[in-house]
Amino acid sequence: MNIESNLKKQIITPLNKTTYRNFPMVPKVVFGPGCFSQLGDILLPMRKSSEAPFIFLVDDFFENKDFAARVPLMLNDEIIFISAEEEPKTEQVDALVTQIREKYDEMPSGVIGIGGGTLLDLAKAVAILLNNKGSAKDYQGWDLVHRPSIYHVGVPTISGTGAEVSRTTVLLGPDKKLGINSDYTTYDQVLLDPDLAKTVPKEQWFYTGMDCFIHCVESLTGTYLNAFSQSYGEKAMELCKEVFLGDISESDSREKLMMASWHGGMSIAYSQVGVAHAMSYGLSYLLGVKHGLGNCLVFQHLGEFYPEGVAIFDQMIQKHGIALPQGICADLTQNDFDVMINVSLGLEALWENALGKDWKKIMTPARLQALYQKI
Repeated sequence: MNIESNLKKQIITPLNKTTYRNFPMVPKVVFGPGCFSQLGDILLPMRKSSEAPFIFLVDDFFENKDFAARVPLMLNDEIIFISAEEEPKTEQVDALVTQIREKYDEMPSGVIGIGGGTLLDLAKAVAILLNNKGSAKDYQGWDLVHRPSIYHVGVPTISGTGAEVSRTTVLLGPDKKLGINSDYTTYDQVLLDPDLAKTVPKEQWFYTGMDCFIHCVESLTGTYLNAFSQSYGEKAMELCKEVFLGDISESDSREKLMMASWHGGMSIAYSQVGVAHAMSYGLSYLLGVKHGLGNCLVFQHLGEFYPEGVAIFDQMIQKHGIALPQGICADLTQNDFDVMINVSLGLEALWENALGKDWKKIMTPARLQALYQKI
């Protein structure tokens, strides 16, 4: 075969190649005790004009506390205190966006989320919807956002969810619990100040920390596992074991758990979570169970899928004297179970990561209901 015919063959039948996802990461991050004091200096050059405010979405735990006075307000900046008692909702995002648009003539200079996963997810979603038409529910899914979000900054005050680093913002919608998973979701700037976690109650600290631990278990044992995910997941797992099974100081614990959360969030950027998260989404959608607690309620019953992880989880439960609520699903109707099952099984990527491509043959609705009935 001559060179010309060989070249023609290559053009007609191109070589096979794999396409790898080009995920964004947080481009700027500050870490260290007390670094929250730098927030004002970081925001100053990002201000578009004197009429374009920064909107601070802050956990209402901090309302009327000294911390609120440390938020670096200037000009017409505004703090909106928001309860984190319930999971963030699409209608809540829409209401905040409407409130901001009606109050200010100019687009805000940015949105700053200060709090746990609920506030961090709300801030990401509001930043997206301020620059995109429609409702938040229209963007629940993968890569549905077509216009960049406005500048947004995340400041976690509790560690574990990984919301500060992930490309998704998980929301309860009218029909499902699902993230806005987009390249435009990721924060432009994150401040990791371990001192902000000093006031976290013990049980909340544990449940949210377990979200990180379960991220690691599901990522490291999943079919989507790769060297990228493994490198972050193994480090996050190591840090979780130090925090929840080791004998370290409170200050070291806060710093290590904050970095475990970061690495745990990164570990699923190129892989996925699994059974516990899929089931927890169903609990949250139907019963409003907070995400970290929901993961724990489910994970305790998943020894058949994650035997080593559940054994370690049991050790952590015992060491910290945590008593999980009982009988959560005891009085549910068949219709209730059907709703949870439909929400959970709709998260196909999570199930495939956990059980492989034939997961539908393994996790039937009846088997899933039997697991829910244990909770």
